[in-house]
Parts: sequence; C-alpha cells; structure tokens
Amino acid sequence: MRNVFILGSKGIPAKYGGFETFVEYLTKNQISNDIAYHVACLSEINTEFEHNNVRCFNVKVPSTGSSRAVLYDINALKETIKYIKEHEVKNAIVYILACRIGPFISKYKRQLAELGAELYVNPDGHEWKRSKWSMPIRMYWKISEKLMVKHADLLVCDSKGIEAYIKSDYSTYKPNTTFIAYGADVTPSEMRDNDSSITSWQKKNKVKPNEYYLIVGRFVPENNYELMIREFLKSDSQKDLVIISNVEKNEFYKELLRKTQFDQDMRIKFVGTVYDQELLQKIREQAYGYLHGHEVGGTNPSLLEALASTKLNLLLKVNFNREVGSEGAIYFDKQEKNLANLINHADSFTESQIDEYSIKAKERIMEEYSWSKIVSQYEELFLENNNHWRFKI
Repeated sequence: MRNVFILGSKGIPAKYGGFETFVEYLTKNQISNDIAYHVACLSEINTEFEHNNVRCFNVKVPSTGSSRAVLYDINALKETIKYIKEHEVKNAIVYILACRIGPFISKYKRQLAELGAELYVNPDGHEWKRSKWSMPIRMYWKISEKLMVKHADLLVCDSKGIEAYIKSDYSTYKPNTTFIAYGADVTPSEMRDNDSSITSWQKKNKVKPNEYYLIVGRFVPENNYELMIREFLKSDSQKDLVIISNVEKNEFYKELLRKTQFDQDMRIKFVGTVYDQELLQKIREQAYGYLHGHEVGGTNPSLLEALASTKLNLLLKVNFNREVGSEGAIYFDKQEKNLANLINHADSFTESQIDEYSIKAKERIMEEYSWSKIVSQYEELFLENNNHWRFKI
C-alpha cells in the first residue's frame, strides 16, 4: 500500500479552484486499491472525515491575511509528519501543491527523509509574476519556488512549458521533473436549454444563446482584460462580451474603466461570478466564442474547460496556451486591431467552420487532458518503485 498525502489545496469536496478540482477528480476516479490518499483541508476545526472513500484531515488556521496559505501548508505538513510517525507509515509520498513554503521546507524535508517519505511538489505557474502581489511578496514567491525546487525529490509539472522553465532556471539543482497535465471533461451539460437556471441567468443579464463571446477568469491585469475589452470595442461584432469574474471596484477596475470607457458600450457585460458548475458549463456551451488572455502560469483549468465546452476559442498567442489549444483554437497577439479583426473574422465563420474547431478542441482534450488519463498517470507515478527517485536533503 502506498500512502499519498496531498497538501496545498483548500481541500475536498471541491467548491472552486484548480487544485481543489484536481484533488476531487483524482480521488473520485481512483482506480488502484494500492493507494491510500490523505487530503489536507482548510477548516475552522481540526477533525477528520471521509470523502470519495479517502481520509480527509481538517487543518485549522487563523485568518492572518496573505500569510494564511503559508501557515496552512506548514501546519498541514506538521500534521502529516506526525501521522506518518504515529502510524509507522512506510514509503509515503507527500505531494505539495504550489511553492508557498520554500523558506521553511529544509527542516521538514529532513524529517520526511528520516521517515523514508518522498517529497513531490507541483510548482504550479509563475506565481511570482502575478501583478496582484506587491514587490516584496513577489520576491518571496520567487525565493520560495527556488527552495521548493531545491529540496523536492520530484517536481510534477502540469505544463511542458513550466517543466522546461524549471529545468532551465534551476539547472544548478538538477531537478527531477515529470509532466502530468491537468484534466477536463467533455461530457455535455445535463442542463436543458429551457432550465430555469440558465433562462433566469440569460434574462437577468440580457444575453441570448450563441450571441455572446465569453471570458471566465480572475480579474487581474495579467489576464489581459484591458487588451480584450479594448479590442472588442474596436470590433464590429453585434454580439455581447460577457465577463464572468470576481470583479471588485478596485484600482484596477477604475483604471480599466478610465482607459477603455467600456461602460459606454452596451455589449460589454460584467455579470459577476457563477459558482454553480453545471450552470457555468451551460453558459460556456451556449457562447458563440471564448476569449482567453491568460499569459502567466501553466496549464490553465478555465482554458481546458472552454476547449471542452465552447465550440470556438480565441486564445492569446503564448506558449502555454498554444501547448494546450494546438489546432483546436485560433490565436491573437497584442498588436492593435489584431484581436478586433479576428473577432470580425470569427463572426463570419460558417457553422461547419465552427464545428471543425469544436471537434479538434474536444479531440485535443480527450487525447491529452481527459481525467481518466490524468488519474492513470498519477497512479502509475505514485506506485512506481520508491527507489526510482533519488532523495534530496
């Protein structure tokens, strides 16, 4: 039996978030009986429970602002080491999602090695590039990433671009890496077109099926909202631009409004967040097209979900997006009128042209990003001979 401890997600059942969804699918679709999962969950109480037939352990962490996630990972790791000791767990794997605790990891890595446990790390994306962080926090993220790479026995990258970056930028540490992508599901929504959930949403936001382009993502500058809104305003499209995001009337929003004056165009519609995943999938399916401007990070879950659900996808031309979308999408750059012209062109596509992109996108997901494939790859990795990777101290 191989015991695998998964730390770094907010836990399961998944309510939101890429890592949470990953852990949900990994445990829900478990194939092998030779793996026992232990999942850390952020909570207000220290208790244990079972979900998807795996052990979940709550980790209580006080609300301390941006440092809470760091404290959560450290406390979860302490609890994991304690459990391994008390239950004399052999050949454990501790899989930490994201690189938040690099400055503290050396001490705990020694303890894990003494217990015969391996440390796996998912480096996630370029968190240190995100504009939402102040410069000191960005510096912390970069240092933390460096130290997590240094001490990990294995880095599991969900993007080939991230894997190449890790190998290049941290070549001094000769990092052991492997690539296993994130997953998506091409199963159509079970929600009917006349379901009250979707019709109420349409009525509330004054949108019609197949008459809107869609953006879904965190409301941060590096997702290029300004570029996409500005270019859509320059297009001749008669369709709406529907934006599903956690919009706050903050400085970024005010600056965006000042630069683009999007409030003067009735086509631009900020509609808030949608946490009902079935409804969100239906909204994706009924969109004419999807715009994706993310340029920081690796394999983006919202992009995979769009390729799996939306027929036509327009993606910013960066290596992460091209790696995922391949021939199943069309691409734009940051030059003026490039996206605007592409939207005009896309508006004139025939149904057969759109269907061709849709088929290629879904084939791409099924071949490379299906959850069944991802789960199988992870289980194969976890069940490999534990001497396959050299230990780092």
